[in-house]
Amino acid sequence: MSERRMKKKSQTDWKHLASQDDNKIDFSDIPRLGADFWKNAKLRMPEKKDSVTIRLDHDVLNWFKKMGKGYQTRINAVLRTFVESHSH
Repeated sequence: MSERRMKKKSQTDWKHLASQDDNKIDFSDIPRLGADFWKNAKLRMPEKKDSVTIRLDHDVLNWFKKMGKGYQTRINAVLRTFVESHSH
């Protein structure tokens, strides 16, 4: 049987939070961002991902799985970093 962890129930009272007036949010500790902040911004849409079957060493896969949810995304990030570092 595979080890599956139950998701922790959020301790946030979402109904109470949703009922709060947005005009009462204190933004005083957040610096204002001028137009210069956004002038070089570029929209990056996620690339399409292909579903593949890959064989990984048992210990390698378990290492990523122990990090919790999102382990496949982390494996992809490691592979992307490798590709980018060897593409120049």
